[in-house]
Amino acid sequence: MMIEIQDTLVSTELLTEYFCCDIDACKGACCVEGDAGAPVSEDEIAVLEDAADEVWSRLLPDAQDVIVRQGVVYVDITGDLVTSIVNNRDCVFARKDDKGRTYCTIQKRKPVSCALYPARLTKVGEMTAVNYHRWDVCAAARTLGKAKGILVYQFLKETLTRRFGEEWYAELELVAQELRKSGIMEKH
Repeated sequence: MMIEIQDTLVSTELLTEYFCCDIDACKGACCVEGDAGAPVSEDEIAVLEDAADEVWSRLLPDAQDVIVRQGVVYVDITGDLVTSIVNNRDCVFARKDDKGRTYCTIQKRKPVSCALYPARLTKVGEMTAVNYHRWDVCAAARTLGKAKGILVYQFLKETLTRRFGEEWYAELELVAQELRKSGIMEKH
């Protein structure tokens, strides 16, 4: 089921499913799994280029080579603008820590699509659909979210607010409360 909030259609799964990243369990697999980089908007390119300059010495040599050759983004086989990747796998901004966890070297400046995960945005005419994306590498995040009682939209509060604004997020919270009160969606 989708709910209209301003110029978006929001999947009710964001209001009913639990999620809280568990980097110790998944080891940051979202930065290395998949067949392309993370989706990027045109206006994020300059931000990523500046970020690459700032963290250049912390990037892996292979990542530096990719950035020199093709830049911080490329157009994938489906025609989408995405972050550049190393060896058809790792994001150029990914690094591993001493515990084997992959992390983002540009954490505060990473693309909205990364920060929004597990939500994915798609255009539906003039509207933007905000959908929940269930990925097997995030099974531990669903378990931890349930244990902590954190729903997807709550986990993503900062990023949803960054992308859509405080008024939009307040409306989302109100809708979630009203749906629970009306019994249409039971709080898990």
